[in-house]
Amino acid sequence: MLNDNLKIIEELESSVRSYVRSFPTVFTKAVGHKMWDMDGKEYIDFFAGAGALNYGHNDPKMKKKLVEYIMDDGITHSLDMATKAKTEFLKKFNDVILKPRDMEYKVMFPGPTGTNTVESALKLARKVTGRTDIISFTNGFHGMTIGSLSVTGNSAKRKGAGIPLQNVVTMPFDNFVNEDLDTLEYLERFLEDGGSGVELPAAMILETVQGEGGINAARYEWLKRVEKICNKYGILLIIDDVQAGVGRTGTFFSFEPAGINPDIICLSKSIGGFGSPLALTLCKPELDIWNPGEHNGTFRGNNHAFVTATESLTYWEDKSFENSILKKSEMITQFLEGLVKKYPELEGKVKGRGFMQGIETPVEGLAAKIAAVAFEKGLIMETSGVDDQVFKLFPPLTIDEEGLEKGFNIIEDSIKTIIKKKELVTN
Repeated sequence: MLNDNLKIIEELESSVRSYVRSFPTVFTKAVGHKMWDMDGKEYIDFFAGAGALNYGHNDPKMKKKLVEYIMDDGITHSLDMATKAKTEFLKKFNDVILKPRDMEYKVMFPGPTGTNTVESALKLARKVTGRTDIISFTNGFHGMTIGSLSVTGNSAKRKGAGIPLQNVVTMPFDNFVNEDLDTLEYLERFLEDGGSGVELPAAMILETVQGEGGINAARYEWLKRVEKICNKYGILLIIDDVQAGVGRTGTFFSFEPAGINPDIICLSKSIGGFGSPLALTLCKPELDIWNPGEHNGTFRGNNHAFVTATESLTYWEDKSFENSILKKSEMITQFLEGLVKKYPELEGKVKGRGFMQGIETPVEGLAAKIAAVAFEKGLIMETSGVDDQVFKLFPPLTIDEEGLEKGFNIIEDSIKTIIKKKELVTN
C-alpha cells in the first residue's frame, strides 16, 4: 500500500516536488515532535515543517480552540474584513509580544506565506523612499516569487525565475569571505563613493541566521553596525524573520539580543502556531503610507490561523517557555560540538544559534548521506547550504529533553554507520 501511494505521487505530481524525495514515505499522523507513516513506523521530527511547526504537530490547546471555532461556524474566509478572530489576535500580539519589548509597529497581513511578506516589505520600502534598489546579502534566502528571488542568493533558485532579476545589489554577509575581512567596511565604501556604481538603496534586507543559506549566524555587533549604516544613509532595514523568528533562535524575534530596531519585520511560518498559512509584515507607524488596497490578496485574512496564532502566544506570556528554549538550545550546541570532536572525519564546524543549528562539512555529499541514513533510522532532518553541506537540526521548540536525546542518538548512529561502511572520503 505504501509503495502504491508513492507511485501515485510519482505518476501524478509535478517533478518540482522536493521533500518527498528526501523523505520517501507516506505520513498519516503527527503529534508533538513525532510523525508516523502508513506502515506505523515512528519518526522523530527534527525538521518541523522547515520552521513552520515551532510548537510541534497538533498542539492540543490550539487544536481545541480551532475545532471549537469551526464547530461554532466561525468565519473562515474574510479577505481583510474585520472579524473577532483577527481583533483577538492583534490585541494579544500587541499585549504579549510588542508592548513588553517596547516595540511599536503597524501590522499588515500581506498574504499567507513568507514570500508574500517579503514582497510587501520591498514594495513598501521603495514606496516610502522613492528609491529603486535593494541591498541583499550573499547566501540569503527570501522566497520564490520574483521580488523575493531577486534578493535571494542561491543561483539554482534564481535561474527558476526565467528572467533577469534586477534592481538588487548583493553584498557579503558577515564572515562570507573570512573572519578577517570587514564586510561592512566594504559595503559602506560602496555607499559613500560616488564612483562605485551603487546607487543609494531603498532598503537592506537580511536574515540574522541564514536558514537555507547554510545556517550562517551574523554576529550581534555586525547587526548593530548594519543598523548604524542604514540610519546614517537613510536606508530602511528589513529583517526577514520568517524562519529565524517566533523563538527559533531562542527569543521571539531573532534580532532581540542584538538590540536593534528594524524598520520592517517579515514574519510567517510559525506565526500561525498550528502550521496554517499566515504572514505578517510589521512596519514602523510612520512608514505605513499605503493607500487602501494598494497591496492585497484573497487569502490575507486566514481566520483559522488567527485562532491558533492567538492561542500560541500564551507560550510567551511569561519567561518560562523562552528559558526552556535557551536550556535545550545549549543541549543542541553541546551535542554538535561533541560530534565535531568525536568524529574528525566530518571535518565539521558547528553553525547557527538556538534551535537553528547544524554541522557544516566540506566532505562532498556527507551531510546528505547523514540525513538519509537518519531517515532510515527514524529521524526527519534536512540539509542546507548551496551545496547541501550542512545537516541541520530544527526540532519543535516544545520537544522534551528525552525526545532531543533520542534524536541525538539517531544522528550519531547514522554517522557511525557511514564511517563503518567507509562511505566517507575526506578531502
